[in-house]
Amino acid sequence: MSDLSTRVRLRREQLGLSQEELARRMGYRSRSSITKLEKGINDLPQSKVEELAQALETTPAALLGLGAPCACPPGFEPLPAMVQVPLIGSIACGTPITAEQNIECYIGVPAAWHADFALTCHGDSMAPTICNGDIVCIRCQPEVEQGEIAAVRVGEEATLKHFHRQGDAVMLLADNAAVCPPMFYAGEQLSELHIEGKAVGLCRGL
Repeated sequence: MSDLSTRVRLRREQLGLSQEELARRMGYRSRSSITKLEKGINDLPQSKVEELAQALETTPAALLGLGAPCACPPGFEPLPAMVQVPLIGSIACGTPITAEQNIECYIGVPAAWHADFALTCHGDSMAPTICNGDIVCIRCQPEVEQGEIAAVRVGEEATLKHFHRQGDAVMLLADNAAVCPPMFYAGEQLSELHIEGKAVGLCRGL
């Protein structure tokens, strides 16, 4: 196995990508090309080095082992280990939230969050905690603790709200009550609610 093959495999594993996911990023129909590359069976054409580096979120020099990685300046910390999760767009009722038709793209998030997918927030109902355009990372779980922020599917729409259960009723609370008053669900209405997971991280641009 060549040094390049090892670097490709280690970088892929560092990102939490499967061979299938890396192959998809490269535009390959199957993982066989990645498997052969990581086993050192196939040589990587020079024309593909930059493309592979982009897919692995690194540089051609790093893939080829040219030069040492730059150390972090004093007072700064290195980026955490990252993984790829699907960024969800529309959520169709009756289909899994991570169904292919709901996925817009894949984004890198800290592995320590143990997130399963991400949602783009629309509106200001959770401001200033979560603002319009923020990307919220969600860990799939059927229940959340009282008051935690959950991704809740109501019919065909998904909403991010503080989840409260009061006896046989559920209340979804926004941080910005002026924009969104409390939402109450009871009786047959509860059949429309489905907890998709707990909010575990936030991505926000400057």
